[in-house]
Amino acid sequence: MVGIQSSKRVQSFAPIRQEEVSRMIEKISSLSEASEIVNLTEFLANFARLNVCRTAFGKRYEDDERSSSRFHKLIREAEAMFTTFFFSDYFPSVIGWLDKLTGKFSRLEKTFKDLDAFFEEIINDHLDPNKPKSEREDIVDVLLQLMNERSFELTLDHIKAVLMVILIAGTDTSSAMVIWAMAELMKNPISMKNVQEELRNVMQHKGCINNSDLVGLEYFKAVVKETFRLQPATPLLIVHETIRKSTIEGYDILPKTLVYVNAWAIGRDPENWSDPEKFMPERFLGSSIDFKGYDFELIPFGAGRRICPGIHLGVANMELALANLLYYFDWELPSGVKKEDVDNDTFPGITMHKKNPLCLLAKKINKI
Repeated sequence: MVGIQSSKRVQSFAPIRQEEVSRMIEKISSLSEASEIVNLTEFLANFARLNVCRTAFGKRYEDDERSSSRFHKLIREAEAMFTTFFFSDYFPSVIGWLDKLTGKFSRLEKTFKDLDAFFEEIINDHLDPNKPKSEREDIVDVLLQLMNERSFELTLDHIKAVLMVILIAGTDTSSAMVIWAMAELMKNPISMKNVQEELRNVMQHKGCINNSDLVGLEYFKAVVKETFRLQPATPLLIVHETIRKSTIEGYDILPKTLVYVNAWAIGRDPENWSDPEKFMPERFLGSSIDFKGYDFELIPFGAGRRICPGIHLGVANMELALANLLYYFDWELPSGVKKEDVDNDTFPGITMHKKNPLCLLAKKINKI
């Protein structure tokens, strides 16, 4: 995964991110001119899926209605399976048979086979010697190259597994984080004013913002960190399993023990954070604390060897979308809605999505 998710490789996908952000901004601009409400949740979910598909597969499924319908159905079904309760996960030798009786097991098998066939088509398409030469490499190209070079012990099944992670984790988490950031900023107008002033003062009416423009923006970076602290996309991270016996503070941890890391609780621990329930980006101004796995009071991506391999790509996608939304538009709540009405209700699942769509009015400030 090093060759895929390195900073240099992530930068090579920058033109794709730029194009998809520009498309999103243009569509929101049309709604802004008509004074229509913008469903940001829908826009950002669409942006994340298209961006990840072009980056990973080299295809933009929105351009083909039939392929788009199939693709979105696969995504929805896979996400549903991730959030479905299975008895066999907790009582495998006792009442796991109930999953077969309720039809959950057959549904899971069908979803797996459909995804496997989908990834098989993508890989075969990339292996086709008559395929037109693409302008830029996508992640499938990189993985196949690594397999052929034997740089890693990769098989086609390994590649399918990596694509599964990218498809589900890459689309879910980045869109969720931008929504949480916008929701918190709508509830905290002073923070919104500060971050927009910083962006607009530095950018000085330039065109579409790119990731390199954001390097020195201290307050914007603080907003991103505070969002990761208060509303991590994956509150319990991804479950880990121990591979050998170990002892931690006198407790024996046996092999195959499932370990859940509560990043949500860590980010709200009053021993580490003052006013932990308050959205306050200022806490990170002048602070060296970061979310890259070295500071254990802030680990939305995990830490150590099992840190999220998509951290660079995920942060790049989130920051680019958020920065452009804040730069181009002033945002208002619909008539009759107060900032106190913006709720933090969530859907159950691996990724913590805002339950109710974030619908706002956009007033365009800068030109594309």
